[in-house]
Formats: sequence, structure tokens, C-alpha cells
Amino acid sequence: MKLLSKAALATFCVVALQSPACAQVQESAPSAPPQANDFYSLRAQSESGDAQAQFALANLYFRGAGVAQDYTQALIWYRQSADQGFAPAQNQLGNMYEHNLGVKTDYARAVTYYHSASDQGYALAQYNLANMLENARGVRRDYRQALALYRKAADQNFADAEQEIGYFYQCAFVGKPDYAQAISWYRRAASHGNSNAENQLGYMAGEGWGQPQDYAEALSWYYKAAAHGNADAQENIGYLFQHGTGVPTDYRQAMAWFFKAAGQGNSNAENQLGWMYQFGQGVQPDNGKALAWYRLAADQGNQNGINNLRAFTAILKQYDDSVWDAANQSATDAAIVQAQRKERIQDLVRRINELDADAAEQDNFADQLEHNGKKDDAMGKIFNALGTVGAIQYRQRALKDRAESATLRGQLAQTENQSQFTSNLPNE
Repeated sequence: MKLLSKAALATFCVVALQSPACAQVQESAPSAPPQANDFYSLRAQSESGDAQAQFALANLYFRGAGVAQDYTQALIWYRQSADQGFAPAQNQLGNMYEHNLGVKTDYARAVTYYHSASDQGYALAQYNLANMLENARGVRRDYRQALALYRKAADQNFADAEQEIGYFYQCAFVGKPDYAQAISWYRRAASHGNSNAENQLGYMAGEGWGQPQDYAEALSWYYKAAAHGNADAQENIGYLFQHGTGVPTDYRQAMAWFFKAAGQGNSNAENQLGWMYQFGQGVQPDNGKALAWYRLAADQGNQNGINNLRAFTAILKQYDDSVWDAANQSATDAAIVQAQRKERIQDLVRRINELDADAAEQDNFADQLEHNGKKDDAMGKIFNALGTVGAIQYRQRALKDRAESATLRGQLAQTENQSQFTSNLPNE
């Protein structure tokens, strides 16, 4: 088996950093649940054609703020707002089509909406469109155009765009690597509170890219990012302590930081915890916990976790069945339970989004059949009748999807309300 050679986020330049757009697009929504009169006031303004009110009302439905979360209603009001050229609504529609939120994933349509909002100078849409160009989603990959759009957003002090520009220079997506430029852009993004940029600054200091190698500075940046809740930075700190890189080896510290990152669903930290339990790094070897952590990492598609799970399983099965059976028992460790809970929440959210999107699609098919525009003659009536019959089938499927979605939402609420595991942060 092979340990991770570096923390995953910082190591590879093949794939761009994950887009935070899905979380950011909601930033214009009210931060507090509205009072009933606020909702009705927004509704009245929306019905009178106020684009900003329509967007605000859609945000309430999108987030479930003061009203039941309802992507269908959100889409209705976002579209009315977007049809009037309101850039934030256009951007949000792009986000919903990109991320399968209430509608089936449609990258091409997402690009169209992002483009409309970007052309109006809306920084978040410029960032999102650049991300689509960078990752070839709904459009041919074009790093130069992506960089130009990131710069437009960065000119408005959009921190995520500043961080992406640094990443472009670091990974030489356009031209040769330019570590000085990368550091400059990362520092600019970090000054605006971007924890990914802080994490990258730590990595570059540790590698000595564009500067003398300095593990103390690397750890300082990692601590800053970790304090902002960055799971990759937390995993990086754990990795340094686990391997004694620039600091004395300290398995207790390493494990504490891995627990913290794993609690946020970081698959690299989950894999490293499996390794530590397998080989007894700072703890008694524990086959059951090692197996559970490797499984959690593998379930997220972590290749190191997949490899380690496969190899460790083969080792355990070399012995008599009792060794495998003992290791294969359900884990009761609080940290493992919390990580399993996190994974279940993510899976439930994914399934709910897919069901909601399918229900909306079925309703759309039904609407088309019910309003097929046939002439009111004998043949037209036959087609209309057939359309109505077909529409009923689509409506029934939509109802079934929404019923299943409602059941899963109940399971999600129950899972989210379960007590959460929190590890004690080591003294720094």
C-alpha cells in the first residue's frame, strides 16, 4: 500500500479546484427568515412585475427561509426575474441547471444563463462562466477566455476569482508557470478571506515554489485556512505532523486534525485515519476502525482509499473467518459515526435533488401534452384526448417522485438533527 505523497488539493494541477459557486450563488438571499408580512409583501411586489422582488421571493423558496423549500416555485420566480434581464436571477438559474437543483442538469443551458448575467458585468456569473470554460462543461475548454473572465470578476474584488487566477499561474494553464504571480494573486485572495488561497500559499511555501522553502510559513498559512474551516488545510496540517515534515512527528496532533477534516467529509483525511489505525500510529492497531475509515474514503471515490481498502481486505481474509468477521462489524467510534452521517446527508441531498428535478421534468412533459395547440376539430380532439391521457401518466410519476422526495427530506431532517461528533482541537 502507498501513502498519499501530498495533500490532494494542493498536489495536482490536472483538475481545477472545486467550484464554490453552488454555495455562493445564494448570497443575495435574505439571511434571516422573513416575517409573514414580508413574504406577502414580496409576493405582491413580485406579482406586480418587480424583478428584484421576484428574485428575493425565489430565494426564499430556494433556501426554505420562512417557507417550505420549493424549487419549482423558486424556478418560476427566478425565470420571471431573469426574463426582465435581472443578472442575479440569470446567474442563479445557471447554477440550478449546472447543479441539478430542481431541474435536470443541463450544462449548455447553464452556460447560456451565466453568459447573459456575465455580459452585464455580474462578477459571480463571470466567475461561474469561467469555471465552465475551465472545466469544459457545456462548452469547449478555453483557458484563455476563462482567465479573462476570472480577471473581470477579480477586478471587482471577487476573492474566488483571484484565487483561481493564482491557480492558473501556478499550474501554467496559460503560458509557463509563474509562481511569483501565483503567490501575488493568492495573497490578494487571502486578504479577502479566501481560505483556499491560504491553503495554497501554505503548500507553495512548503514546496519552496517561488520562494525559499519554509515549513514554518507553510504551517502558519495552513493554520489560518484551518481556522476558517478549510478541511484541506486541516488535512495538510495532519499530514505534516504524521510525517514529521518541518515539525516533530506527533501522531496525536495528526489524528486530531485528520478527525477534524474527516468530520467535514475530507476523503484524504479518512484514508489517512485508516492508515493510522491499521499500522498503530499513535493508537493501538484496530482492524475494524481501519476498515471503516478506508471504506468511507473509498465510498467517495478516493483512489488511495480504494486501493488501501482492497489491499487491507485481502490481508484480513488471509486469516480465518473470525478475523474478517471481527473487523467487519459496524463501527461505533464517534468520529466514524459522524463521518458516516456526513456521507449519508450528502447522499440524501443528491437523491432529493434528482427526484425534484425529475418531478419538474415530468410536469413539463405533462404541460406540453395538455397544451399541444391542436385545432378544435375531430382529429384535433382525438390528439388532445391522447395528450391528456399521456399527461396523467407524467403527473402521476411527478407525484410519486415528490412523495419519495418528501420521505427522504424527513430522513434528511432526522439525520441532520442527530448529535454531531466534534474532536478537541490540539493546542497550537
